[in-house]
Amino acid sequence: MTAVSHEITVQTRGDGDVLDLTAQVTGFVDSTGVGSGIVVVAVVGSTAGVTTIEYEPGLVADLRKAFDRVAPSGVAYEHDSRWGDGNGHAHVRASMLGPSLTLPVVQGKVELGTWQQVVLVDFDTRPRTRRVVIQVLGE
Repeated sequence: MTAVSHEITVQTRGDGDVLDLTAQVTGFVDSTGVGSGIVVVAVVGSTAGVTTIEYEPGLVADLRKAFDRVAPSGVAYEHDSRWGDGNGHAHVRASMLGPSLTLPVVQGKVELGTWQQVVLVDFDTRPRTRRVVIQVLGE
């Protein structure tokens, strides 16, 4: 069993910015030589998350609108009362999405559907530099 890790840094605009990480993830998996296993993609921080979507402008807009409905900004959050930073909605959204994603690696390739991309969603209220850890486990 092999475990290989890699870290990338991405710049976001915050406020629901969605970044396509697919090329970085698949490129790293390809470079490891692992034929069978899993790849874990994890963002470090509590106001961003990782998932898969069809990365196209319509669905990106739909995803943002869905999070606006579920955990809107501009309403009272206990976190904001305690810390005064105004990003309580970002923490709630990120915890709902989750900080990581696990995908299978089969015959040396990440198993993704034709229209499925790995994305990072930054919910914070300002631009951020995000660290993303990509770890491949397998043989």
